[in-house]
Amino acid sequence: MIIGEYQNRVGDKKRIALPKKFRDEIGDQLILTRGYENCLVIVNQTMWESIAKDVVSGSFINSKIRETSRFLVGSAIEVELDPQGRFVIPQPLFDHAQLNSEVVFIGLVNWIEVWSKEEWEKKINSLRKNSSEIADELSNLSSESK
Repeated sequence: MIIGEYQNRVGDKKRIALPKKFRDEIGDQLILTRGYENCLVIVNQTMWESIAKDVVSGSFINSKIRETSRFLVGSAIEVELDPQGRFVIPQPLFDHAQLNSEVVFIGLVNWIEVWSKEEWEKKINSLRKNSSEIADELSNLSSESK
């Protein structure tokens, strides 16, 4: 299962190593793309096919589908890992996630998020502060769907 939090440093030429535990779980045919809230997302081919199908399954006429396609699909790249599990983050994705010398990988069962250490610290502090309200909202949503 793709879970856990790992920190790593960005090397020369914006190269970074995917944590070995994640490599073992997710495989080596990976897609890297923009994520929401200033992070990057890494998924394997199977998950990407599911995401892409969901994104493009609606009508081209729908502006929300076009916008989501531009955001997720337009920035996606196939990642090639070297023998040490490293890959290069292209400049547009590096800029999108406001990355610098330290990053945090977050395993979220089906995908991995890549955050700048500073942005992750802000996000986790916000989650700590608002976790009860978020849980209540999710509870209300699940009650409404029954």
